[in-house]
Amino acid sequence: MAGGFFALLDDIAVLMDDVAVMGKVATKKTAGILGDDLAVNADKASGFVSSREIPVLWAITKGSFINKLIILPIAFLLSAYAPIVITIILMLGGVYLAYEGAEKIYEYFVPHKHDEIEEEDKAQSEEEILVLEKEKVKSAILTDFILSVEIVIIALGTVLEKAIMTQIMVVSFVAIIATIGVYGIVALIVRMDDLGYKMIEQSKSKKSISYKIGTFLVLALPKVIKALSFIGTIALLLVAGGLFIHNIEFLHTLLHGIPSLISEFFVGLAVGFIALLMMNIGKKLWKPKIHNL
Repeated sequence: MAGGFFALLDDIAVLMDDVAVMGKVATKKTAGILGDDLAVNADKASGFVSSREIPVLWAITKGSFINKLIILPIAFLLSAYAPIVITIILMLGGVYLAYEGAEKIYEYFVPHKHDEIEEEDKAQSEEEILVLEKEKVKSAILTDFILSVEIVIIALGTVLEKAIMTQIMVVSFVAIIATIGVYGIVALIVRMDDLGYKMIEQSKSKKSISYKIGTFLVLALPKVIKALSFIGTIALLLVAGGLFIHNIEFLHTLLHGIPSLISEFFVGLAVGFIALLMMNIGKKLWKPKIHNL
């Protein structure tokens, strides 16, 4: 009896050790998307009245947890009964990530005019502001859903050969840490300027340390969001390139001698611009059909 109990404890210890090791690998693989997730959500959670930033962020965080509660069971069922589907989704996700990264680079070098008037400028009454807030929260939760699918599938892709219990524990761990980590950091980022303004107000002179730190925090917020966006773009291409190189034997063999950072970046960039080109061609071909309807 005692021997069986200790054997069980030994099995649990082995399982937890396996989960810890694979959890590190899965977290590393999803780090690129987490960077983009952080940049996207910092942008979406900012721009509100100061008193509404945290409630809005909390609403998006709850939506993110619900997203993962929907995605995780489906991912585990596919892993158990149709693992090939996981690989297909990984490849499609890689194309999507590469497309997003390439589109951001293209828009940076070939900026285009936005004719739309910002909705925030049109909102006048409190009711209109609340409606606009709900729309932005829905948009943020939808974006989170897409990024969550990618995070879960990529994390699952690192443990496909492991037992189902290990898969469940590793991927659930990564999903929870991703949500808490991303939205915790976003909360700190969007409150940077508020903390800065408070430090400026409480400072006795412009030469005081608190005034200088406060000014730095206020001025740093937009730069931090831009930096995160840049880092997120590079990370998207690296993650996408890595997905293709590690899952397509031909590419893996061809680029074996090249440093992974270089090969993954250029593969992601190439796939991204091919996808972007095809998307732009598709839009041009589709436009005349829409006008003729």
